[in-house]
Amino acid sequence: MTQAFNGLRVIDTTHVLAGPFASYQMAVLGAEVIKVEHPRDPDQARAQGSDRSLNDRGMGTAFMSQAANKQALALDLKTPEGVEALRRLAATADVFVENYRPGAFEALGLGYKDLAAINPKLVYCSISAFGANGPKREATGYDNILQAYSGMMAMTGFGDGKPLKSGAPVVDYATGTTAAFAITAALFQRQQNGGRGQFIDVSMLDVA
Repeated sequence: MTQAFNGLRVIDTTHVLAGPFASYQMAVLGAEVIKVEHPRDPDQARAQGSDRSLNDRGMGTAFMSQAANKQALALDLKTPEGVEALRRLAATADVFVENYRPGAFEALGLGYKDLAAINPKLVYCSISAFGANGPKREATGYDNILQAYSGMMAMTGFGDGKPLKSGAPVVDYATGTTAAFAITAALFQRQQNGGRGQFIDVSMLDVA
């Protein structure tokens, strides 16, 4: 019995947790997921985990738990050659996932409109802290920041009125799960509308 996403190609340009967790869900279900990293500035999760020797080798458990079933590719997107290589790869893909600051990929010519022009069937998912629009669109944010900003920290603690972060990165995991479900819905919708892809904007704050 084949897996549900067998035959799909996903380009994963994300880092740390929410984005990698989203594409990991698709990899588990059989998609070909190609993780793209900068050759000299790889995913910082590579140095995170409980085993220091693995961290030193860039294979930390925090990284490996999200990188399972994925292929790896090093591209320098600060060079025209790296951008062009990613554009060629995106032309062959079903899904493209990124979690850089809103506007960063558009500036490189790798935004949704740019890639949809060469691959109309592409489902393009952008994950950010505060969404693609609004006054805080360019602000960065990690799980703990979104737990605080959303008020989630005020809902937990020891009863003394002081906010407390949840031990697990719940916003990251929830955002990754939400993104994976949104991508799945978009792929289903693509079957209904003649093969057209679409843009998905996932905000960590909205999820929180």
